[in-house]
Amino acid sequence: MKSNSTDILAFPDVESFKNIVADTLKMAQASGASQAEAGLSVSQGLSVAARMRKLETIEHQQDNGLGISVYFGQHKGSASTSNLEPDAIRKTVEAACNIARYTSEDPCTGLADAELMAQEFNDLDLYHPWEISAEAAIELALECESAALDFDDRIINSEGASVDINAGVSVYGNTHGFLQSERKTRHSISCSVLGESDAGMQRDYWYEISRNPDHLTTARAVGLKAAERTVKRLDARKLKTQQSPVLFVPEIARGLIGHFTAAIGGSAQYRKASFLLGKINTRIFPEFLQLVEYPFESQALGSANFDSEGVIVKQSDLVTDGVIQSYLLDSYAARKLGLQSTGHASGVHNLTLQSTGKSFDDCVKSMHRGLLVTELMGHGVNTVTGDYSRGAAGFWVEKGEVSFPVEEITIAANLKDMFAGIVEIGDDFDMRGSIRTGSIMLENMTIAGTN
Repeated sequence: MKSNSTDILAFPDVESFKNIVADTLKMAQASGASQAEAGLSVSQGLSVAARMRKLETIEHQQDNGLGISVYFGQHKGSASTSNLEPDAIRKTVEAACNIARYTSEDPCTGLADAELMAQEFNDLDLYHPWEISAEAAIELALECESAALDFDDRIINSEGASVDINAGVSVYGNTHGFLQSERKTRHSISCSVLGESDAGMQRDYWYEISRNPDHLTTARAVGLKAAERTVKRLDARKLKTQQSPVLFVPEIARGLIGHFTAAIGGSAQYRKASFLLGKINTRIFPEFLQLVEYPFESQALGSANFDSEGVIVKQSDLVTDGVIQSYLLDSYAARKLGLQSTGHASGVHNLTLQSTGKSFDDCVKSMHRGLLVTELMGHGVNTVTGDYSRGAAGFWVEKGEVSFPVEEITIAANLKDMFAGIVEIGDDFDMRGSIRTGSIMLENMTIAGTN
């Protein structure tokens, strides 16, 4: 996936960015702030999109951002700027200080505790610039879409193929003396096409994403996968209202775990807005289920040494034998709950649901008869009550084999029952995010279709 062109995403000495953050903190302290923190992000990118075998857009991006929060005792003020010139930064610090003088006192505000700051830093190997010219990126997008359009005569239109390249540097510092930088890259290839049969039109897509461009599959493979998925959905049928097992493919199953992490997040807990309120040390999943964070994996999308407050992150068991072991807390939520930050101010880090050992095909066979969900629509999830109801599409499974595509159905249950009713977790892991899981099979859900 490499070209011989020079790297279009290069940064000056990262130390210059660290100096900007250090100077910003000095300005805040000179203005009377008892505590301060600042975060700087600089990114560069290239995005190209092709549609119907022609270049549609080409965009070069360059973004700068500096955010500063100051604390006068327990009064907080924040401001930001995209101008990194000294005078602009000074005015931004002044604005934050002025805001702090007018905010209400909050006993839970302030920096994360000094003793929680990260002290050791693993080489996570997150920076892999893609040495590719704009012309070569355009060719990849065209190749990706052409592979999809040529796959089958029933592919009749395209929403386009895109190649996105991004590299960035972020620096975080605070008046505890913490000052660290991270360099990261993130590259992707995606494609979405439409197919048509006598029964109507269907759309599907595929994408690949990686920090290292050498680990992306070919553009052609992405296009073929998008077209294959689209063709399989043609001639979809409706189902009668019934109850049955449901199998979520990995990219959809990730959302189920996301609902869980939202419910045990610190904000939901201290606001008493969670169906899992106060459920620490409670079994809510089957006993075989293990959910573990691996923050230090090389090149992984969710890897980090510290969170957005400088707090150290750790490999940790979030769920052991089906029992919740911890909430997900930043420093503010931790103080609200009388607890300690868990290093989750910036979310989870490679949170992995361990497989029960079956392949995807084995999961389909063991389900025997039920619904395979490949797409969800709508936002019918209430994390306060746990009620879950979403539009869905996918395939009907009969006698352990995928039988036909289905559409225009709704699946419904309560998240508590869904979590308790997990019966299998496949080994077909989707690694394209900070939450990683295989297919998840649920024992039973209500499928609303035709009467």
